[in-house]
Amino acid sequence: VQLQASGGGLVQAEGSLRLSCAASGRTFSSYAMGWFRQAPGKEREFVAAITWIGATSYYADSVKGRFTISRDNAKNTVYLQMNSLKPEDMAIYYCAADESRPLYVGVGYYRRLSEYDYWGQGTQVTVSS
Repeated sequence: VQLQASGGGLVQAEGSLRLSCAASGRTFSSYAMGWFRQAPGKEREFVAAITWIGATSYYADSVKGRFTISRDNAKNTVYLQMNSLKPEDMAIYYCAADESRPLYVGVGYYRRLSEYDYWGQGTQVTVSS
């Protein structure tokens, strides 16, 4: 599976961006998908995830109410709609895919980088104050 993230750019604080992550392969609908970000000098951190069924999404507390993850299985694409952006949201954003199809797991599972099998190359989000 190859993941291609796009949609990053420069935006003013309180602005919006929509990131996209296009996946290759015919089994996209069976992957849970996640978004992570990494700011300079910091570790990569969880942002949001959506289950392979697509029925449930999870968010980091820092983005709840501002970011929305969604997926379009027909287009093999997962999205991250980011509203009310803050300077602290500035980072490289990565999408990731988990092919294990776990059941009865929660946000603690999806927050772990090690659970994801495939990673995209990242897209830069810059927020000016």
